[in-house]
Amino acid sequence: MNVTALHVAAFRNLKDVSITPCDGMNIFYGDNAHGKTNLLEAVWLMTGGKSFRGSKDADMVMFSNESATIGMTFEARGRRQQIDMTIDKRRHVSLNGLPQATPKRLTGQFCAVIFSPDHLSLIKDGPEERRKFVDAACCQLRPTFMKVLSEYTRLLTQRNTMIKSVKNGEMAFDEVLFDAFDERLAVSGEAVRQYRRDYIEKLTPFATAVYGGLSKGREPFTLCYEQSGEEGKSIIDALRAHRHIDMRAGFTTVGPHRDDLTVMIGDSSARLFGSQGQQRSAVLALKLAEASLLAQSYDEKPIILLDDVMSELDSSRQDYILNHLEGFQVFITCCDPTAILNMKSGAVFHIENGRVERT
Repeated sequence: MNVTALHVAAFRNLKDVSITPCDGMNIFYGDNAHGKTNLLEAVWLMTGGKSFRGSKDADMVMFSNESATIGMTFEARGRRQQIDMTIDKRRHVSLNGLPQATPKRLTGQFCAVIFSPDHLSLIKDGPEERRKFVDAACCQLRPTFMKVLSEYTRLLTQRNTMIKSVKNGEMAFDEVLFDAFDERLAVSGEAVRQYRRDYIEKLTPFATAVYGGLSKGREPFTLCYEQSGEEGKSIIDALRAHRHIDMRAGFTTVGPHRDDLTVMIGDSSARLFGSQGQQRSAVLALKLAEASLLAQSYDEKPIILLDDVMSELDSSRQDYILNHLEGFQVFITCCDPTAILNMKSGAVFHIENGRVERT
């Protein structure tokens, strides 16, 4: 999969930008706040996902403009394809000239993996960020997971509403009702867990290999899916065992919505004991492994988008990023052009005040 042409107009500070990237490494350098991340964001939106910056659609339109447009030509599945997007208060998309009901319809059509400095929260913060990573990656790899996760979330919300109603005295506790409801929630939750475990099992060898390349094999890297509640218990048993705790807490305290992905460097937790460079490398390993797994599953290599990836990486890790991602089309942003001096091949673009020029 390769982007062959990209045109962006009135998107954030990118007034009228057209680029023709090369098939391999593409570097975009320039000072902060000049549009580097905006360009990657425009490409990412073509996956059908929401902004990785958490922005509302309307916030991505250039000030004083009614709408923004993004047009992208790409090669996938042996043919040339086109995605066009108009953004006003929401996103309107078409694929190969055919309007799509929602941007989500692009899922699986154009695939990309994004790393931004905000994704360091994947390691630094709590379990929610790691669950989001696994769930988003599962949705790209197996779009049916979206429906499975949505069903679990719906049932969980209903159970929490019941618990609050009992706690607040708005309804009497009905054991038969909770037993029946918990059985439905457990079936849905076990499906969520199975998707996640399967994904992590497939992801682990790729992540281990990438981290080994970044660290030159000096630091072992392992992943482990940790379920909430007592390890080894089924969800239905955990829900029943913790029901009295849930009633006091006012919400469901066990289940897939409380699970975690443990990332270990050597014998230590990357979150608790990893250096800045190690944590950044760990996130990169997860993201690049995600790309490799997508490539294996779709027989198409996704686009890799790396925002401000070079800072806090030593020269050997920078070399791995620049010269060892064979076969992938990569978009990298950086502030310091000296970071790319060791790049063996690729294209370099300078971004200034929302304008992009190939150097």
